[in-house]
Amino acid sequence: MASHLYQDVPDSFRAALASLRAPKVRPEVVLTEVPAPSRLAPFSLALTAEVFLPHDIDDAPVASGRFVVLHDPEGQASWDGDFRAVTLARAALEPDIGHDPLLPGVAWSWVEENIATQPDTRALGGTITAVASESFGALAAQESSVELEIRASWTTDSDLAPHLDAWSQLLCTVAGIPPLPAGVTRI
Repeated sequence: MASHLYQDVPDSFRAALASLRAPKVRPEVVLTEVPAPSRLAPFSLALTAEVFLPHDIDDAPVASGRFVVLHDPEGQASWDGDFRAVTLARAALEPDIGHDPLLPGVAWSWVEENIATQPDTRALGGTITAVASESFGALAAQESSVELEIRASWTTDSDLAPHLDAWSQLLCTVAGIPPLPAGVTRI
């Protein structure tokens, strides 16, 4: 891209992007930069993620998601700041788990445990959706399925690295991959 396109980028957004240059996400998470939404804020970045079971990188992902960073130098009243992380985490669940009426509250507790504990997190909000599919007639042989979707957004400052890491931990939790014990790094 031509360098003149970056002349009007605020230093705070440059700092935010720099904080994401070498993400320290879990090895099960594969990140890809994708086109970001352009109408929600003057500056944005979007990443997608796929989560693979450890040692099964060639298999299908067990969870996926999207991490979008929005920046409006003038801020937005509903954000309580000028940076907003907007995320999605999605995974298939076992049907018996998906029908549990406590699932939405448990899934939101995963958000709180991972996201709300990060520095400078404020105005956290979101939705939890569980969709059950049951097949009938000629499709009756297909197994029942349940998909969990967590949408969450929050305001933070320009150091986004801990927030991306926390979101990747949330993706792993949704995928059923247990958290690493404190101080342990997977090799």
